[in-house]
Amino acid sequence: MPDTTAVDVADPDLYASGDPVAIWAELRATSPVYWNAHPPGPGFWAVMSYAPALQVYRDTDAFTSELGMRVDSDPGAVRAAAGKMLIVTDPPVHPRLRQLMNSAFVPRVVSTLEASMRRVIEPLIDVALTKDSIDFVSEIAAVLPAAIICDIMNIPQSERAMMTDLTSKAFGASVGQPGTSKCPLAGAEMTKTEAHAEIFLYYTELVAQRRHAPGDDVVSALIQGELDGRALTDEEVLLNCDGLLTGANETTRHASSAGLKALIENPAEWQRLKQGTVDIETAVDEVLRYTSPALHVMRIAKKDVQVGDQQVKAGDAVTIWNSSVNRDETVFPHPDRFLLSRTGSRHVTFGIGPHFCLGAPLARVELKVLLQVLAEKVTEMDIVGTVERLRSNFMWGIERLPVALS
Repeated sequence: MPDTTAVDVADPDLYASGDPVAIWAELRATSPVYWNAHPPGPGFWAVMSYAPALQVYRDTDAFTSELGMRVDSDPGAVRAAAGKMLIVTDPPVHPRLRQLMNSAFVPRVVSTLEASMRRVIEPLIDVALTKDSIDFVSEIAAVLPAAIICDIMNIPQSERAMMTDLTSKAFGASVGQPGTSKCPLAGAEMTKTEAHAEIFLYYTELVAQRRHAPGDDVVSALIQGELDGRALTDEEVLLNCDGLLTGANETTRHASSAGLKALIENPAEWQRLKQGTVDIETAVDEVLRYTSPALHVMRIAKKDVQVGDQQVKAGDAVTIWNSSVNRDETVFPHPDRFLLSRTGSRHVTFGIGPHFCLGAPLARVELKVLLQVLAEKVTEMDIVGTVERLRSNFMWGIERLPVALS
C-alpha cells in the first residue's frame, strides 16, 4: 500500500465537531484518491474528487455493491441482505428488483403526492410561527418524510401517527445513553434499535395483509412482482421496505435541516427565494449539492483496476465521499458558496449510474414544497441556540437546530 494520509475521513468526530470542508479541499488538491487507515479495520481507498468518483459509480464490472455499501457496516447484516436488498445487489438482480419498486417513484406518481406534502408541511409551519422557538429537525424535518412514506406504503390513517412516532424515534437525535432517542413526537425514551425492531414487526404484519389483499402501493408491487420467474420472499420484501424507509428519512431530513441553516446564514439567498427571483428546481438542486447528506458510499473491487492515479487491488474497499465530490472546484465554481441560482449542477448527492437513488424524485419534491411553504409563510428566520451536528461518518447532518420563525 502507498503511504497513508494522516486524516481519517471516516472519523465520526470530524463531522460532529470538526471542519470537514477545509479537509476535503486539501485532500482534493493533494490526495484525490488515497489509502485511508481506519483501525481496527483494514482501511479503504477514499475518492475525494469528481472524475474518479464517476468511474467507480458507473463501473459495475470492476466494483460490487454486494459486500457492503458503507464503512463500518455490520458484516453479518450485509451478508443477510446481499443480493436481496436493492442497495446491496449487483446486475442482473439489481435492475430487475429496481423495476419492481420503481412504480412508486416515477415522476407522475410523485407529483400526485405534492398536495399531500403541503397538507403535512403547512400546519407544521403554522404551529412553528406561534412559538418562540422550535427544534426544526424533530418538529418539521423529521415529520415530512415519515408521513410521505406512509402514503407510498398506503398505511391506514389510524396507524400513521404511530408510524411517524416510531420513525422519529428510530432516526431521531441521540439523548442520554448512546443509541437512545427522544423527540417531541415520541414521548418516552426508546432505543433506536427497539424502534427499528417495532417498525420491522409492523412491516411483517403489513406484508401479510398485502399478500391477502394487495393494493396500489410499493409493498404490493414487491409482493406481486417476480424476480427471475419467482415471487419475492417475505424477507426480500421486508428488507426493501426497511431500506426504503431509511433512505427516504435520512436524505430529506438532513437536506432540509442543513438547507434551512444555509438559508439563515445566507440572508441574500433567502430573500431571493422569497421574492421568486430564483427557479425553485434550481434552488432544490443547490440545497442537495451544498448539504450532501449521504457522506459516502462504498464498493469492493472485483479485480485490479486503476482509479485516478492509484492502483486498486481486487478485494480493496473503495469509498466515494459525495460531500467532497460535490465541492470539486473543477466542476462547481466557488463550491463552498451557497448559490440558489447555480445552474447545470451535476451533483452526486443521489449517486450516479445504476445505483442512482430510487427516491430522488420524491426527495426533490419534498424539498421543493418545504422551500415554497417557507417562502410563502415565513418572513424572518433565526438560529436561537446551539446547533448540534450528527456524530456519524455516513450521514452529514444536524441533530438539533433551534430556530425562531416569524
